[in-house]
Amino acid sequence: MIMLRISNLVKDYEVRSEKRRVLDHINLTVEDGEILGITGRSGSGKSTLLRIIRGVEPFDEGTVGVDGETVTPESGLEGELLLKSVTAIHLQRNFGLWNGPAIENVIRKLNYLRVGHEALPHNENQEYDDLFVEAMEYMKLVGLEHKALHSTNLLSGGEKQRVVMARQLAAKPKVLLLDEPVTMTGPDTKQEVLDVIKSLKEKLNIPIIVVSHLPEIHAYLADRLIFLENGKIAADGDPSWVLKNFLRDMKPKKELFEPETKETCIKVRDISKRYSIIRMGEVLNIKDFSLDVNRGEILAFIGPSGAGKTTIMKLMEGLVKPKSGSVEYLCKGDWVDVTEYSKKRMELRRIMSVMNQEFSMSVNSTVREQIRFRLSMKKQGAIEYARNKAREMGLLDETLDTIYRLPDMPEEEKTTALRELNLNDTVYFELFPSIPVTDVDIYARPVFEALDLPMEVLDKTPYQISGGEHVRAFIALSLATSPEYLMLDEPFGDLDPVTLRDVTNSLKRINELFGTTIVLVSHHMDFVREVAHRAVLIENGALVMDGKPIEVCQELINRSNAPYMEHSLEDLVEGKLEIQ
Repeated sequence: MIMLRISNLVKDYEVRSEKRRVLDHINLTVEDGEILGITGRSGSGKSTLLRIIRGVEPFDEGTVGVDGETVTPESGLEGELLLKSVTAIHLQRNFGLWNGPAIENVIRKLNYLRVGHEALPHNENQEYDDLFVEAMEYMKLVGLEHKALHSTNLLSGGEKQRVVMARQLAAKPKVLLLDEPVTMTGPDTKQEVLDVIKSLKEKLNIPIIVVSHLPEIHAYLADRLIFLENGKIAADGDPSWVLKNFLRDMKPKKELFEPETKETCIKVRDISKRYSIIRMGEVLNIKDFSLDVNRGEILAFIGPSGAGKTTIMKLMEGLVKPKSGSVEYLCKGDWVDVTEYSKKRMELRRIMSVMNQEFSMSVNSTVREQIRFRLSMKKQGAIEYARNKAREMGLLDETLDTIYRLPDMPEEEKTTALRELNLNDTVYFELFPSIPVTDVDIYARPVFEALDLPMEVLDKTPYQISGGEHVRAFIALSLATSPEYLMLDEPFGDLDPVTLRDVTNSLKRINELFGTTIVLVSHHMDFVREVAHRAVLIENGALVMDGKPIEVCQELINRSNAPYMEHSLEDLVEGKLEIQ
């Protein structure tokens, strides 16, 4: 039976007084018990389509029919409420859970559906007992009944995702919508969640729509796949055939340049860091972790979710202080420890660039203005200038060292740290020399050429460029100062494979042309196999394997017991796919 029917759906966005058609007369149906996959390039309208079906995004033309009811653009609030009542949505990176026993998150949701708020009934009431029994059924649906009484603080990433899904299912949706449900997770977590989605198909017999740019997800899950391109459905049908169409524009792989000599430039020695939750026991314990990185090498950290990869990366970047140990970088012929304050640490940071998971560019400033700011801080002579200014302002050198570190941190952490220092963003304009606007071209041109970015991108804001250009522009922002060290913590997890291939080739060109040493964290095995000279497998804060990316990635796949990863990107490009 057809549960969901979309007819002639049109959605326009107005961006800076320009009308842009995101969805152009979309027609599709989804049957009960069918998993429909939706794929496409970044910005192709996948998430917008899901939000319209959910009832949280208005549309301009057409109809959305669910469970025999039809919603049009004129349906207004009544139409929104109808769609919200028959659908549930699971969003990417959604870990918004209450502390306490996992099952109480579902009890709270059931209580909200009953009385309009998520307060817990008293656990000695019959009301609580009844809700507990009902909530346990949803915990069973996602395979978590054995963890029902465990605190959410102690659940793995995959388990948290499953609790969130149980909360969505408590609303008894007629259609389940999943927007990039496993993008930023390790193979073990992905497999866990994917298997739950497959089981829900059998148990619930409702339409399930999965938006993902990861081809291997659709290869494993989807009964049928649609490919959105330029606001239209470019292909609809068998996942193998549709994926081959989607990946047809992928550029060939650029060869990875091999450094001629092996010279150590980063020495990680016996670093330890223990994270605990009070009264909940130990969560992560990095103990005596050591590693060498060679000059001009691209090194990748891989491992299951929660293994400590990002924490080790932050320790190496000097953004988190270890309990013990050191991280030394070769800086102008000297070894400088990034974990301890010294006069030379700012000079080391001057030749480092960091891109973290929450990377973003200011939406209101042009790429030129943002590169200009970065150059003002990291251009030769900028530190001496800042030290003189800091003395005039009565700032200690240790304070200046902290201020210099902050732009490499996520925006929220940076703002908090400045507030603690009783300072704000204007301090950067007081401390660092202004760079002539025309100087930006000199620094940007070689990097833009290496990244295959047109120079006119310099004078555009992030709103005015494509998703792929946005990512490469941010890399250009990180590289315009000619850093010797580039640290990347999973900044490309949200990219579709066609755009990711462009970015991968760009990183290889940067590495070859400028000899940049790159250390990165990634959950994406195809990306690691393509981009890295060497991979390191991390588990429970410890190094368990160090070697060729193809071998280390295979070891992680074996340990993760992740059948969804059986097909490589090349298999999917060539159509060598057996539907599960």
